[in-house]
Formats: sequence, structure tokens, C-alpha cells
Amino acid sequence: MAKNETIKIATLIGQGSVCDGDFKCNGSVRIDGTVNGEVTVSGILVLGAAGEINGNITAKAVQIGGQVTGDINAPERAELTSTSKVIGNITTNLIVIDENAVFQGAVNMNQEAPERKGGYLLRKAIKSGKRSAESAVNDALKDIESDSDIQTESV
Repeated sequence: MAKNETIKIATLIGQGSVCDGDFKCNGSVRIDGTVNGEVTVSGILVLGAAGEINGNITAKAVQIGGQVTGDINAPERAELTSTSKVIGNITTNLIVIDENAVFQGAVNMNQEAPERKGGYLLRKAIKSGKRSAESAVNDALKDIESDSDIQTESV
């Protein structure tokens, strides 16, 4: 959903339209009206500046220009434009928040640590209970040092 990417819209809810109840759609959707309920879209959801959603959103990616009161789950990307107002949590792998956007909530970037990184190894070692926390930390730091240019100190 880059700036120059064309989105093929399968469904449009026009300005002045009101949908009371959950809304589900295959493909991409643009909403310029109001939806009072859950919104589930298999593609990209574009919420225009006049649009409003009062409920949770699930979509591959979202571009929010209007108002959302509810949580957003967009695994690929979430973009909040300068006219957006979002009150709720966002779960995504990539987030863009423009200047003047209003956002009140938390962001979960959904990133899983690769198995060879120290944080994962540290959690794994401590959970297994086979080593002391100090031993696990030192081993995790050694793994990080060998894998990057980061300088660390042992504890």
C-alpha cells in the first residue's frame, strides 16, 4: 500500500450511508459512511476522511482517514493519515502515522524474534530451567555479539 500503489476497490460504502451491524467483504473496501459493528475485509480497507467505524477492524491492510473507535488488526500494514482519529489498539507488522493524526491506544508490531537472536535464546534457556539466569544471559550475549556489530558487556 505504497503511495503510488493502485488499490482495486470491490465495495464502496458512500458518504451518508449507515450500516448498523457487522460488515464482511471479500476483496478491498472503501468506506466513506458509517459502520456500527465489526468490519472484516479480506483485502485492504480504506476509510475516507468522512468515514467512521464503531467496532473492531480486521483486514490485510488499512488506510485510515476517518474515525475508528475499536481495535485494528491489519497484519501487513496500518496507515493513519493526517485526518484520522483512532481510539483503540493496533496490531500490525508495519505502521505509518502521519503528522496531525490522533491515536489513543497501543501498537503491537507482531514481530517474532528469530530463533538465533539472544532474546529468544534467553527466554528458551530460562524456561527450560536447565541453566541459571546468569549463565543464560551470558550465552545470549555471546550469541548476539557473534551475530552483529553490537558491543555488549557480560553480566
